[in-house]
Amino acid sequence: MSGTDVRKDAEDSGPSGYAAARLRLLTEGAQSGPPRRAALAELTDEWLTGLFAAGAEGLRGVSLVAVGGYGRGELSPRSDLDLVLLHDGGDSKAVAALADRIWYPIWDLGLALDHSVRTPAEARKTAGEDLKVQLGLLDARHIAGDLGLTAGLRTSVLADWRNQAPKRLPELQELTAERAERQGELQYLLEPDLKEARGGLRDATILRAVAASWLADAPREGLADARRRLLDVRDALHLTTGRATDRLALQEQDQVAGELGLLDADTLLRQVYEAARVISYASDVTWREVGRVLRARAVRPRLRAMLGGGKPTPERSPLAEGVVEQDGEVVLARAARPERDPVLPLRAAAAAAQAGLPLSLHAVRRLAATVRPLPTPWPAEAREQLVTLLGSGTPTVDVWEALEAEGLITHFLPDWERVRCRPQRNAVHIWTVDRHLIETAVRASEFTRRVHRPDLLLVAALLHDIGKGWPGDHSVAGEIIVKDVAARIGFDRDDVLVLSTLVRHHLLLVETATRRDLEDPATVHSVAEAVGSPGTLELLHALTEADALATGPAAWSSWRGSLVADLVKRVAAVLAGDDPVEPEAAALTAEQERLAIEAVATGSPVLALRAQTEPPAEGQPSGDPEPLGVELIIAVPDQPGVLPAVAGVLAMHRLTVRTAELSAQDLPDGVDGSVLLLNWRVAAEYGSLPQATRLRADLVRALDGSLDIAGRLAERDAAYPRRRGVVAPAARVSVHPAASRLATVIEVRAQDAPGLLFRIGRALEDASVRVRSAHVSTLGANAVDAFYVTGPEGAPLPGEEAAAVARKLEETLRA
Repeated sequence: MSGTDVRKDAEDSGPSGYAAARLRLLTEGAQSGPPRRAALAELTDEWLTGLFAAGAEGLRGVSLVAVGGYGRGELSPRSDLDLVLLHDGGDSKAVAALADRIWYPIWDLGLALDHSVRTPAEARKTAGEDLKVQLGLLDARHIAGDLGLTAGLRTSVLADWRNQAPKRLPELQELTAERAERQGELQYLLEPDLKEARGGLRDATILRAVAASWLADAPREGLADARRRLLDVRDALHLTTGRATDRLALQEQDQVAGELGLLDADTLLRQVYEAARVISYASDVTWREVGRVLRARAVRPRLRAMLGGGKPTPERSPLAEGVVEQDGEVVLARAARPERDPVLPLRAAAAAAQAGLPLSLHAVRRLAATVRPLPTPWPAEAREQLVTLLGSGTPTVDVWEALEAEGLITHFLPDWERVRCRPQRNAVHIWTVDRHLIETAVRASEFTRRVHRPDLLLVAALLHDIGKGWPGDHSVAGEIIVKDVAARIGFDRDDVLVLSTLVRHHLLLVETATRRDLEDPATVHSVAEAVGSPGTLELLHALTEADALATGPAAWSSWRGSLVADLVKRVAAVLAGDDPVEPEAAALTAEQERLAIEAVATGSPVLALRAQTEPPAEGQPSGDPEPLGVELIIAVPDQPGVLPAVAGVLAMHRLTVRTAELSAQDLPDGVDGSVLLLNWRVAAEYGSLPQATRLRADLVRALDGSLDIAGRLAERDAAYPRRRGVVAPAARVSVHPAASRLATVIEVRAQDAPGLLFRIGRALEDASVRVRSAHVSTLGANAVDAFYVTGPEGAPLPGEEAAAVARKLEETLRA
């Protein structure tokens, strides 16, 4: 649709004509992106000009001014109209009547309106008191009326802003930091606010305001494109939802991607993250420059007095060959020749990270413009500088982002491109893939004193998820990639083998420790076989912890750490030649033994509830112990149906199962019989915990069949239907025949939900298999449960029977 066609619909300046033209512009799809936003602003200008002309006949000293996004000519489909009716203080009644003639037609169309009626003096006064108003007025644009009045306001507002910049910019920076703390970082959020999150449209506008102050300017390369991309996404979001929203919700991302012609929601998020990263980096550089300029202004008068008016020479402190510190930043030495020194970028980065200083923008850009390829394999110095950079702790992050912004990371590590800005659709992960890798290296730097080869630990931390940019199992793909990368970096054959083993099995320890029976020799032998040597086991242990700590708070705890440490101890013994013997019943604690004896004596279940806490995990802020919920210990005389009965009773009482262990135990000498012992960690969904006596009474009824758990849970689900949300992947059930010589291991991966464990337990009972032990864990919304089952005679299930049980269980969970 042409602009002429649009204007014909709006010629009468009435609401109906404008509404029709606006609708055609937004729905016919001939225009999108900046042209459509500009066309919508132009159409709106013409309509408002007509409204103004009809109401301002004979009235002088009045103008209509667009501010904010509308002032910039950037109208998204559901954007507010930010307007100021400016007047010279003349006929107030006539001005009020004119305002009504303009505001009411806008409201009648259901358009959002942010409006004010002010004299230039009032506008300047309000701007001086309210930063948001001042920022909006910096984009003031004349629409209709007295052009001189609008121009005068623009000139005075810009002059005020520049004169007050030394005072107002620190205030603006503080507000920006507070907003970032509230909203999070756009480049990592799964449901980001395109406007308010750090790196979003609000920050892009603030960079324009800083540039207008003439105090500092943002790096402009890529900034306009990043801003345009976010505006395009917001346009598509408005069109697909029909709402004035800036939050890119999960359930709307596929539609928004389709509106933009993108492949899928992941492609959309990656583009959003890339744009946000450009804006965030530009913000960091700009605010650093603002601080430098303000410090220089504060110090310069005193220095001039001391030096008799001479210009002070900046102090430069050597940091490494070709690298110096100047004015709080790392810059290149005057004698540096990056075009002849291909290791210089890594040397400068390592020096900056070690000193805890930022790399100057000028230095990074010069390095990026002149860098030469490193030979293959890398020289030893290049590899050592990379390891030094990775081992520098938290400062590594900012230095790495500076290199990333100018393309230096993919210059050295081309495989990095596939993980750059790649989203992770898992609530446990709080970072994109690339940032998670850097965070893992930061965490691993804390463990370098625990291992004999810290260089291998740090490089494995950087590359352990590098396969996530490829199809299939990322650990398998990563192993192949790392063999090539490690050889290119210059590691020898033995080190390459260790690194590829670490990447291939970086999830092995935590998955085995939380999902397998550590008393089963097959479990320990399988890990020992995969790891191969004590040195690799030592590195894998440190990498496992660093990886988990860098994933997010839900991925690591003292409990998980103790399980992994126990597994590592057992595997180390096997690697040292000490074969584990066939397991005996684990020794009972005094409390477990008391409960077991009482259960046999009474012939009924007994239980104990105990609040549980743990100290903060290593690397987490210190403070009060971390609440873990409640430990629930249940002893039941060995009988069928225990697992579904207990799980069902807990679900009825709205207790969430965080971890669960079930095992058959023989009683101490002199006591006949055996019991099933359940050690579970639970938490109330809301409200207080139920009384132990009530839990026990319901458990007794569940075991004797007088309590219809399935019916009660179904009634509750019917009474409180769940809200519509993102459709979870279907449950997956698999058999691991080599995981144990004593039982068949069936693993269930499913969306966690109330009653899930009850459904699994009942399905296993219906299949006439005996649950020898169970290992239940929950990560975010995902449940990963392993069940060691046998036939009625206590032997592992034949292969076909095990597969049939798994298929039946999967069908039950998908129903």
